[in-house]
Amino acid sequence: MKKFLYGIDFGTTNSALSIYDEEQQTLLSTITIPSLLYFQQDQSASEPLKYLVGEAAIQAYLGDGMQGRFMKSIKRILPRSSFVETRIFNKRYNASDLVTLILKELKQQADAITGQDVQKAIIGRPVFFDDESTAKDALAQKRLAKAASDAGFTELRFQFEPIGAAFAYERTISEKENVLVADLGGGTTDFTYLVLDPENVGNKDRRKDIIATGGIYIGGDSFDSAFMWDRGTPYFGKETLYQAAPGKMLTVPVSLFANICSWEQMNFFNGIKIKNDLQNYYHYSGQDPKFKNLLTLTEHNLGYSVFQSIEKTKVELSAAESVNFHYSQRGIEINEEITIDAYNQIIAKDLRKISNYLDEFLLKHKIDIQTIDSLFLTGGTSLVAAVRKLFVSKFPGVPIHSGDNFISVAKGLAYSGYLFEEA
Repeated sequence: MKKFLYGIDFGTTNSALSIYDEEQQTLLSTITIPSLLYFQQDQSASEPLKYLVGEAAIQAYLGDGMQGRFMKSIKRILPRSSFVETRIFNKRYNASDLVTLILKELKQQADAITGQDVQKAIIGRPVFFDDESTAKDALAQKRLAKAASDAGFTELRFQFEPIGAAFAYERTISEKENVLVADLGGGTTDFTYLVLDPENVGNKDRRKDIIATGGIYIGGDSFDSAFMWDRGTPYFGKETLYQAAPGKMLTVPVSLFANICSWEQMNFFNGIKIKNDLQNYYHYSGQDPKFKNLLTLTEHNLGYSVFQSIEKTKVELSAAESVNFHYSQRGIEINEEITIDAYNQIIAKDLRKISNYLDEFLLKHKIDIQTIDSLFLTGGTSLVAAVRKLFVSKFPGVPIHSGDNFISVAKGLAYSGYLFEEA
């Protein structure tokens, strides 16, 4: 029987699994799926809940008229101690339970290719799940380990995601390089500075080659949240006035709109109290039509479709000077031109945080820019034009490389089998 190892990149937006043949020392295949869950509206109380994962979740959600329970960016709740559980059609799910469903889908697809129940895996993790909080970091890894175990992985190791990306890049170079790897995903931006050498491919112990690691809790979701706050929330009544008392008009609480700008909060923005509050604000606003859009958004679970339009705008602006931010569903109409300059201004705060953190990272680890031979950028957020411009300006003359932005990490994780050899 052949021996296989799975490298798993459980991502905020997409997840990938690479199958590594340990005997042939080659990659057999790589699977990718969106990190999405959909629990169908039509459920039986006497049966296990029906759900779909990935692309199937999207199709079913849209096919059901965007009813049911749709969940995205689940990775972001892993470090949140405030999140204990959520009820889905009267069944309780904690953070590990939700992640398990996605890992099970990846495992089932991979096992169908290998023809085996593979239980050995290396799972990627960000350098920091939540801004260098050791308590939140430990909680997130504990939850992720529990999810992997429940998905059927009995032999498990963790590897930093940017190190995984580095090992994938190492197999493409012909000589030794000092490489700064930036893994820019949906939830985090991680950096690793290390020595890569094609002669060291397959070595059992690579610890001495890893010079520095660090990360910040900002990624593509942060950009999308900033865009939703700046350009989306005005269409959902952010400035709506309501009658708090006779003759006294106040602006509805901004906290309502902070919730719809964050996917991990929007997933759970459906309680009875919230619904009652929204109805009351709508009534006392004189049935403001823009605030009605917020009711429609929450009642019909339209969050994913709104953020699809935001994502589409972001992607198109990576290759254009201006695009239309367009959305049309159930009476909600948005059609606004967005220029690249306007978009860059919207995400400027988050870009500055990434830039400042990178400066601190280089200073803390005494890394001289002159010693960096190349940069390796991976992750979907690395495709954003302003992000690439940031690295070009900060590292003039240093070659910038990138592999497949969505599977580089999974491939490198699969090449990290040496972790099982360490004591």
